[in-house]
Amino acid sequence: MSKCHMSEVSEFCIEGKFLDFVIKDGYKLKGLLLETADGECYVKLAKHLRAAFDLRLPPGTLLQVVGEKKQDLKTGEVKLKAQRVMAASPDAATLRRKDAQRENVSVSSSNNAKPKKATILVCQKSDCMKRGGTEVCQALEAAVSARGLESEVTIKGTGCMKNCKAGPNLVMPDKTRYSRIKATQVPALMDKHFAGDTVDNEQDQESKVTCVWQAEC
Repeated sequence: MSKCHMSEVSEFCIEGKFLDFVIKDGYKLKGLLLETADGECYVKLAKHLRAAFDLRLPPGTLLQVVGEKKQDLKTGEVKLKAQRVMAASPDAATLRRKDAQRENVSVSSSNNAKPKKATILVCQKSDCMKRGGTEVCQALEAAVSARGLESEVTIKGTGCMKNCKAGPNLVMPDKTRYSRIKATQVPALMDKHFAGDTVDNEQDQESKVTCVWQAEC
């Protein structure tokens, strides 16, 4: 008699500190070990991520991982498979510590500080992703690279923006929010919000992205 294994599949989005890579047979990259709020966890990397992942990633880097969660309904075992890996912003506590440190910095030192990057927020929840969120994120990366804005602009994935049926949703650095955005509309949005920047060859610059995994965001 054959055994029937039932499982539940859903999407997940977690943040955690990178601890180490999981290597098989001494050279095959399989996944990541992360330290999250719920403890240490293993996340398997999808095949298209393994070949492009930067193995120079330093331990302690804060990452945001989006992918598929599969739970065995009989045993309760949960398996995580990453489809996208991005750099995540520091948590609120870290930001507060940094703010306190900045208050103690002299005026002369602050004048030499590097300017803060402008942040474009992109919803990473399932409804937005199904409506073209992946393509929008890729188009944003290409537009940032084409305009030579890698040192000035970063793209950050977020949780639900509470407007799921109108996805994909994104928020530009000046807090302007856009819904039902298409990838083809991204270049015009970038020109509107970053007017005056030089547009380079988009295909030649496509590899210069602001995400940890540099093949796709």
